[in-house]
Amino acid sequence: MIDERCTGGSGGASPGTTRTAGPAAAASEPPSGRDLAAVAEQLGREPRGVRGVAYRCPCGLPAVLETAPRLPDGTPFPTLFYLTCPKAASAIGTLEGRGVMRDMQARLADDPALRAEYTAAHEDYLHRRAEAARADGLEPLPDGMQSAGGMPERVKCLHALIAHELAVPGANPFGREALAALPEWWRSGPCACADGTSDRASGARPDPAAQDAPDAEEAK
Repeated sequence: MIDERCTGGSGGASPGTTRTAGPAAAASEPPSGRDLAAVAEQLGREPRGVRGVAYRCPCGLPAVLETAPRLPDGTPFPTLFYLTCPKAASAIGTLEGRGVMRDMQARLADDPALRAEYTAAHEDYLHRRAEAARADGLEPLPDGMQSAGGMPERVKCLHALIAHELAVPGANPFGREALAALPEWWRSGPCACADGTSDRASGARPDPAAQDAPDAEEAK
């Protein structure tokens, strides 16, 4: 049973549930103070560059943040959609360890329709990141740093691809495929509480080297 003290209070859709009108729909909502406290517990530090909550786990806690293209000091942030739920991150890491990205990469090379869909996901990511920079009055990121997960030519980080799909259902073919292969990581209860307690034994926290390094893709 989920402890309501540990939830964000607004619930959340199960992964794979359509919550928007498609890739063109809005992807995030403003975070509350409770959301930010929960994310700080998830990460073990205060979150930076938060623009909104892009996806909540069914327990109601934030699981994916939309982040600014640049931190306040101008440093580029490596992902637009940042997976913060440690239970989800642990499950994705296990999936990556099975070698599924090698299969995805091989199919990307052999399937023109899949390649076109993955390219469309890349373009969606670029568009959203450019719009975020424009809205925040920030300098756009340099070419080659605007996308994530290896898009559009490679499959390098399922965390980034799944975060994209969770934030924008229907946008990312490999994110959608990988998401369908994950267990229901939220079933054992929330990963964090805004009061400073957490279910630490349930899984590793998101790897800062994978998602929060200056060049997250090369860190994978």
